[in-house]
Amino acid sequence: MTQTPGSRLRTALNEKRALLVPGVMNALSARIADDEGFEALYLTGAGITNASLGKPDVGIIDLTQLCLHLAAIREVTELPLIVDADTGFGNAVNVYHTIRMLERTGANAVQLEDQSMPKRCGHFDGKSVVSTSEMVQKIKAATDARRSDDFLIIARTDVYAEQGLEAAIERAERFIEAGADVTFVEAPSRPDDFAEICRRLPVPQMANIVIGGKTPPMSHEQLKAAGVGLVLYANAALQGAMLGMQNALRHLKSAGQLEESSGLVVTFQERQRLVAKPEIDALEKRYAFD
Repeated sequence: MTQTPGSRLRTALNEKRALLVPGVMNALSARIADDEGFEALYLTGAGITNASLGKPDVGIIDLTQLCLHLAAIREVTELPLIVDADTGFGNAVNVYHTIRMLERTGANAVQLEDQSMPKRCGHFDGKSVVSTSEMVQKIKAATDARRSDDFLIIARTDVYAEQGLEAAIERAERFIEAGADVTFVEAPSRPDDFAEICRRLPVPQMANIVIGGKTPPMSHEQLKAAGVGLVLYANAALQGAMLGMQNALRHLKSAGQLEESSGLVVTFQERQRLVAKPEIDALEKRYAFD
């Protein structure tokens, strides 16, 4: 029997093999990540905010914007999709609505966090969190709202920054009791913390490697040895794309022209392949009429 995207994701996380998942911020980045052979994708709120609005990750986007991006991405890939839903866009009732909307639109897992508003990137300073009780109610609402047992609830805590590892583990334990399928301690500053987190918490754990962020660089083998279920590079594609745009446009500005041979751009043919133009050509041929 063929597994659903959600069940494939659950199986991979339970194997605790540090499933490597890139963040995507639009349908094109999702196509490219799929084309490169990744097993699952993460729709990043920071990426949408940075790429679509030119703003920092401080809780600016809303549920409608998130669903529009999710729908476009679901149209171009069959991979499991994890969606960053920030704080759930309000209280527990809002979370219930958020889960219904995101699951219907094509998500296979949703990540919720315990920050208070205005929320911000987990690797920014100045974060604050809601009470454990409030977050527990949000998780209960999320688990009640989902329709499929294969839909995963990922509960993130940002309490580590102010209260340390022990407080983060204690919160994660409460989140698991409330029904979270995966927990996620954001921004540990010591590599050894991951092994401790994975040892003490019974569900798969998620590690977020933010390039230039508060968690020190760690190899995939280190994270796998620690027992991590999922390793997220939420904005690797975005940061790579930003550098690529800077390099291409700087060359254009200084040289006055830009050619395929520069090595700074994909070829015209590769661009069309990545946006699936051959599929459109085939449809046009199929539905042509005299």
